[in-house]
Amino acid sequence: MVYRDGKTRRDVLKATGAAVATTGLAGMASGSPGTIEVNVGYSDESGRRAALSAASDVVREFNFDALTMRVNENAIQGLQQRPDVRYVEENGEMHALAQQLTWGIDRTDSEVAHANGSTGAGADVAILDTGIDSDHPDLQANLGSGTAFVKSRGRYAEDWDDDNDHGTHCAGIAGADDNSQGVRGVSTEATLHAVKVLDKRGSGSFSDIAAGVEYVADQGWDVGSMSLGASSGSAALKDACSYAQNKGVLLVAAAGNSGPCTDCVGYPAAYPECMAVSSSASDDSLSGFSSTGPEVEIIAPGSSIYSTVPGGYDTFSGTSMATPHVAGAAGQLMANGYTNAEARSRLTSTAEDLGLASNEQGAGLLDTAAALGYDSSDN
Repeated sequence: MVYRDGKTRRDVLKATGAAVATTGLAGMASGSPGTIEVNVGYSDESGRRAALSAASDVVREFNFDALTMRVNENAIQGLQQRPDVRYVEENGEMHALAQQLTWGIDRTDSEVAHANGSTGAGADVAILDTGIDSDHPDLQANLGSGTAFVKSRGRYAEDWDDDNDHGTHCAGIAGADDNSQGVRGVSTEATLHAVKVLDKRGSGSFSDIAAGVEYVADQGWDVGSMSLGASSGSAALKDACSYAQNKGVLLVAAAGNSGPCTDCVGYPAAYPECMAVSSSASDDSLSGFSSTGPEVEIIAPGSSIYSTVPGGYDTFSGTSMATPHVAGAAGQLMANGYTNAEARSRLTSTAEDLGLASNEQGAGLLDTAAALGYDSSDN
């Protein structure tokens, strides 16, 4: 979820809000029935068999009770009416939410944590996004594994390489190496894993993103950072978030860039399984683009954030930029032995009250040093 100041050689994301294909199935077709791609959640084996029987092609089966398949529209109503089928939804898309820095490391007192020896070493932070530049000098030392649920377009060393800029920018905020060049992240030694669920345009289907969340959970990683979203949700993605939470993953998600508005937090941030992050400006005000609502748990720097992009550095703004600040701090806590629930609670209980409304700032501004038990009151 990002706004960009100026254009680079990469495509500029054009969506300024949470553009997403409809998740409803009413009125999907115009004209004669055809084959569409849907996510089906079932409650028992009979529902699964019924879905498989109706499918013309199975795209993906999850470890939780859902699958993605292609089906003729005529079969959908019958599936929806079965008591052993929980939902049938069109497999729509989510997007990296639009574009525009690192005063944020200073404002969250992350450098105080670094000075005290807390660098996030041992933490595994997954960036569910457009990928990560596999040869960026500020990220290489901390880069772990990568996997792609959508492939990079172009000639790249890895199929999970970043062909958009967004994922690399978020990765730098969460965990750029403290190597005397470029920038440094909130965690400077956490292992960053690229989970490419968004394509060159910054878009990914509900199923792609759900599969990425499932993958993070199955790897046993600590934090999943999701700077993506949509105005409407996906039952399959919510299932995946529940699956990950139960496996011990702390999911951090961008509240959205629909501001100024009230009660407009997007998905997956609006799900209780995710920690919703709004965005602040350098004067501690709410960023004008930031979505707000009762789901917001914490606020972090998101306006004009300077970070890594493939081939260099750039300045973006968005709740996309606020989110990896929190994800990096969460990684530090979990490296110190906190569980996902304990880390989530610690982040909010030590946040700094900015005097904003609760639906704008949640518990307050992220304070990495305070969360780790360091005194940063003079900074």
